[in-house]
Amino acid sequence: MSAPRIGLLFGSFNPVHVGHLILAEHFATRTDLAEVWLVVTPHNPFKEAKDLLPDTERLRLVELALAGNPRLRAEAIEFDLPRPSYTIATLDALRERYPEHDFVLLMGGDNVSGLPRWQESARLLAEVDIYVYPRPGTALPDLAAFPRLKVMAAPLLDISATYIRESLRVGKSIRYLVPDAVEAVLASRQASA
Repeated sequence: MSAPRIGLLFGSFNPVHVGHLILAEHFATRTDLAEVWLVVTPHNPFKEAKDLLPDTERLRLVELALAGNPRLRAEAIEFDLPRPSYTIATLDALRERYPEHDFVLLMGGDNVSGLPRWQESARLLAEVDIYVYPRPGTALPDLAAFPRLKVMAAPLLDISATYIRESLRVGKSIRYLVPDAVEAVLASRQASA
């Protein structure tokens, strides 16, 4: 019997929103993946941190968003790894912790051209299957260089965490953009700010 295949969807999830959830659910239910894990990444030192919710709060919001869905899971392994986190190091740590699983990367087509510049990219590209969902307006590079990459259509919503944060900042509704439980936490947080 082959190992269960687990899709890894990385992100800051600042905050998690329905676009993330639709994508994760799509891959968990319409591919050969047994589950999709949303890997919450800590602060990227190359990005502005002023609008970033604390790591543990972002993780909690992802857990709330996924509650009751046995095929989706929040994963915080990068919180325990040296920073900045590199995908290859995260994969190594996950393989050590969960040797019974086979991991697959899930990524938007806009990230493919940058893959050769990733840490230990040759090993990453040789060892891991990558499921890519095309993004409108982004052309994919020549895929001959990526033999383990599989392009898969997925429903995409044009929603950004930045838009949600800005809506909160100016007192506008985020209803239907995030799960109800996430909206309640964010509204409460905004009210006490």
